[in-house]
Amino acid sequence: MAFRVESERDYGVLLKHLIAGGVAGMCSKTTVAPLDRIKILLQAHSKHYKHLGVLSGLKEVVQRERFFALYKGNFAQMIRIFPYAATQYTTFELYKKYLGGLFGKHTHIDKFLAGSAAGVTAVTLTYPLDIIRARLAFQVTGEHLYIGIIHAGITIFKKEGGIRALYRGFWPTIFGMIPYAGFSFYSFEKLKYLCMKYAPNYFCEKCDRNTGGLVLSIPAKLLCGGIAGAIAQSFSYPLDVTRRRMQLAMMSEATHKYSSGMLQTMKMIYRENGIMVGLYRGMSINYVRAIPMISVSFTTYEIMKQILQLDTGMKL
Repeated sequence: MAFRVESERDYGVLLKHLIAGGVAGMCSKTTVAPLDRIKILLQAHSKHYKHLGVLSGLKEVVQRERFFALYKGNFAQMIRIFPYAATQYTTFELYKKYLGGLFGKHTHIDKFLAGSAAGVTAVTLTYPLDIIRARLAFQVTGEHLYIGIIHAGITIFKKEGGIRALYRGFWPTIFGMIPYAGFSFYSFEKLKYLCMKYAPNYFCEKCDRNTGGLVLSIPAKLLCGGIAGAIAQSFSYPLDVTRRRMQLAMMSEATHKYSSGMLQTMKMIYRENGIMVGLYRGMSINYVRAIPMISVSFTTYEIMKQILQLDTGMKL
């Protein structure tokens, strides 16, 4: 199946989708950056924070490392998230277009498959930046192993096994991304469809700039995105915990054992901490984090599509 760009206009449309997706990703991740950091600290059982909850953990970060420590690793996140989100949203549009003809108009299975494929594509291209961002976010002030993005990348590459080290935890990420991205996009598209079909008076507003028809209102976009995020996280979270443990395994002697394979790491987490305290460690913060993050992401992307006049679709 080949994707063809047939004209300069199509190149322009493709570029607009990349920009819309990248901006959406940056806005959503910045919104929840403090929650992202405390999630990483709780997931990987940082010795300074593992005994704390979400709110007490956030308070302790500010007291121990000052306010801007809540955004530690966010610059690396921005460098990663723009190409990641740009790739994910753009390839979703492409996959959705080409898969739509295979399953019919009303099955929506194409949305799930397109979302999963888009997530896998984006992760594969940007995964090393996610490892670097996680390592920087896990550092505590006064105990730094890395002094910046480039130093972290070079150090991991040289001391931990080259390219393979920069893709540690890749497989649980991919296996987690399939249901996460699939359910995210499927749920949002399905909810959007239901709102526009059955309750347009409550959830829609007129839009004359592009299609001349109806679009979801901003509150409706936020609501659909939030529900989609909650559904997606419920299915994929244990694999996210496994991924983090593998990514951060080399940060201390005590956690080196988590540098083994995905299934072995999951077994160790389960044996040591069980399901709720182990595989679903930090799930409460993840709901608090994921719902606004995905809500803002989808909402920003939909708004950017309207601003850039992308509602009429992409001829690729």
